[in-house]
Amino acid sequence: MPEKSFSAPRGTADFFPPESGRWSELEARIHRLAARFGYGEIRTPAFESTDLFVRGVGEQSDIVEKEMYTFSDRGGRSLTLRPEWTAPVVRAVLERGLLAQAPLRLYYIGPIFRYERPQKGRYRQSHQFGVECFGFRGPEADLEVISMAWELVAQHRIEDAALHVNSIGDAACRPKYREALLAHFRPHLSSMSEDARRRIERNPLRVLDSKDSADLPYIESAPAFEAFLCAGCREHFEALKSYLALAGIPFVVNPRIVRGLDYYGRTVFEITSGVLGAQSSVCGGGRYDDLVRSLGGPDVPAVGFALGLERFLMMLRAQESGGEPPRSGIQAIALGAQARSVLVPIVAELRRRLEAPTYMDYQDRKLLAHLKLADRNRARYALIVGTEELAAGEAVLRDLQTRSDRRLPLTPGGVLAQLLVEATA
Repeated sequence: MPEKSFSAPRGTADFFPPESGRWSELEARIHRLAARFGYGEIRTPAFESTDLFVRGVGEQSDIVEKEMYTFSDRGGRSLTLRPEWTAPVVRAVLERGLLAQAPLRLYYIGPIFRYERPQKGRYRQSHQFGVECFGFRGPEADLEVISMAWELVAQHRIEDAALHVNSIGDAACRPKYREALLAHFRPHLSSMSEDARRRIERNPLRVLDSKDSADLPYIESAPAFEAFLCAGCREHFEALKSYLALAGIPFVVNPRIVRGLDYYGRTVFEITSGVLGAQSSVCGGGRYDDLVRSLGGPDVPAVGFALGLERFLMMLRAQESGGEPPRSGIQAIALGAQARSVLVPIVAELRRRLEAPTYMDYQDRKLLAHLKLADRNRARYALIVGTEELAAGEAVLRDLQTRSDRRLPLTPGGVLAQLLVEATA
């Protein structure tokens, strides 16, 4: 009986070249962008105490109610695979006492884990880039965080990207809005989803985050929070809109944005695009001034965002023209054992001296098969050495883009390597 074969768990994915190269390129660009804004990277464990997410994310959130991967370890402790980054980041900075030196600017890149129905661009293990800015109560920090997200989108020329902003107030004005939502939704509850009926009394604001088709007509007609903002929240929101205009970042006020996590207050935002068809979120975030205190820390305000890398890369692929990626590097082609012995030290030197990749296949193949490998690797040049080249003391440097050949002397001392450095500059 044959042994059982294995496959990746449902809702996960493997990434191979050239797709893994896209990930590396995006992550490198993110690291450079974050450095330009003065943010340092933080890395936290992949699992944390379950209570951290119950307290931080909110007991009534979809994440806590439906999506967490929770287990007991051998010591009987309840642990949860990280479903989002903000609560672990707050835990880490509190544990190290870093907020005593606030302000603090941090960013992260890494996996999150949520048990949900796998779908296009959404996995049970997915990856996020996000930032957390601690220590600023003013809308200037909101602008800074939004600007970083907008800059990443602008760098990649995401078509029809749109910034949506809203304010969901604070403890001073939210009770009045809560009562307004209750008055609006209660007459329609019998026609709404089971989730809406369950949440309405505990947190009617969460109903606005529902994607259930039964709820959408009543959500569309719900009163907007902006009409209920207290003076402080209104001043903050108006200042943010003014700053966005000054920074040249286009935006629309969208009263239906509330975000799905309970810790948000005042500013919330999303960047959306229709590149994948229906309007979908590129990233989202907002202000969470009470989270640090709720997790046992000092009264330190904060604002941040998270961006799903899988969804972002899907958008980049969808808007590409369909052309081949650019060629780069050299494919060393040895036709025979003697040619391999000549090319091996040259390849070693090239790999020491060139930034572009150097490829070499060690099998005995015909020239055409080697050239197909070079095309598969998207190499710019092929360095060819066979019996005839050895006899002439030369190598053929073929430009795989123009399909033109150039002969170079097979001389010792790295002269050939220097010529190739010049040829691939």
